[in-house]
Amino acid sequence: MKVIGAGALDARVERIASALAAARPRVVGLIADNGPDWLAADLAAQKARVVLVPLPEFFTDAQRAHAAAASGMDGVIGSPLPGFEATGEIDGLRFYRRESRPVNLPRGTSKITFTSGTTGMPKGVPLRAAQQWAVARAVADATRELGLRRHLCLLPLSVLLENVGGVYPPRLAGAECCVPPLAEVGMRGSSSFDPAACLEAIEHWQADSVILLPQMLAALCAALEHGARPPRLLKFAAVGGAKVSPALIVRARALGLPAYEGYGLSECASVVTLNVPGADRTGSVGRPLAHVQIRILDDEIQVKTSDEWQATDDLGRLDADGFLHIEGRRKHVLITSFGRNVSPEWPEAELLAGQAIAQAAVFGEARPRLCALVVPAAAASPAAIEAQVGAANARLPDYAQIGAWLRADEPFTPQNGFATANGRARRDALWQAYGARLDAVL
Repeated sequence: MKVIGAGALDARVERIASALAAARPRVVGLIADNGPDWLAADLAAQKARVVLVPLPEFFTDAQRAHAAAASGMDGVIGSPLPGFEATGEIDGLRFYRRESRPVNLPRGTSKITFTSGTTGMPKGVPLRAAQQWAVARAVADATRELGLRRHLCLLPLSVLLENVGGVYPPRLAGAECCVPPLAEVGMRGSSSFDPAACLEAIEHWQADSVILLPQMLAALCAALEHGARPPRLLKFAAVGGAKVSPALIVRARALGLPAYEGYGLSECASVVTLNVPGADRTGSVGRPLAHVQIRILDDEIQVKTSDEWQATDDLGRLDADGFLHIEGRRKHVLITSFGRNVSPEWPEAELLAGQAIAQAAVFGEARPRLCALVVPAAAASPAAIEAQVGAANARLPDYAQIGAWLRADEPFTPQNGFATANGRARRDALWQAYGARLDAVL
């Protein structure tokens, strides 16, 4: 069964939780494709008070080994990891064990989400169950007036945004959650996306809500512009994971995709702000959800959940109506040779607003002009890319315009080390690989 009602999992969750309690692992990894098995294991681990570590199937062996060691993992559900031995099944789920030394985790840790980050090995973020459900409750409350009855999971459930922001709110709201294998919704790995298959899946499952990454939204727009039909029942497409161009949001809505940008971070258990119908400002990432407070300190966004303020390293501002606007990352700010500060996320988002460019990374530190490394969309010609760069430049001030661009040899993916799980470019890795060639075109 791939459509999961709010109460349909309860009996299975109870059985898996009892088995986990009897097996007594401390930390369990979960490696599986999207489906009911994943949901059952996730909820059962919480019930059994076992720390869960969701691991994306697209993580490399080295990344998985690092996550296992860093978390003190002594059990795995789903696919095996080197060094773990099969010990049988738990309610139809393969279970593996190994001896390992415990590591010190914050009190109350329920889940450790590993993000691929921008450099080095994945970073583990420990989360309490209460944090995750506070986010879910706030998302459910913010979207209650939309009458959402069926959510379709398009992102891997191991990605916190889909896990906490996609699966949990329908459970709280008494709605259904559709969890077909990723290949059936057009997702292969972390960065190969078939927009036609995705649109067919949304229609097939009669979904009225989905979560998209910006590059997925751009690909869906291109498919619609080439004759695909917009989903008839879709009411709400939340877009997050990276900065989105306002032009892309406007373009999507004109094509029949109800796109609404949000913002979050792993340390706050995902979503913290969200645009929704009736409380929406294009160009912003929405107002803070009910469970958080936001302040701007020295241009940096800080988020308060429960008692502590969390520094984000994101630059932004709150407008007079309480909408949050993201203006880049503090550590990414480029200073051109003319002394102008530019957050590369800004021109990057504008580059992705059209059909010809699938991914982009902007550079220009201490240079007189900016340059972009671009991954073409499908079979886009150099002329089409040049036209899209020109259109982006027309929306940018002169100091943030792209003076030159270079076509990348391959897409930016977690597998080749050029992107995070959410599709953000890993700038250091890209500069190391392409820096000399980018300098040559500047």
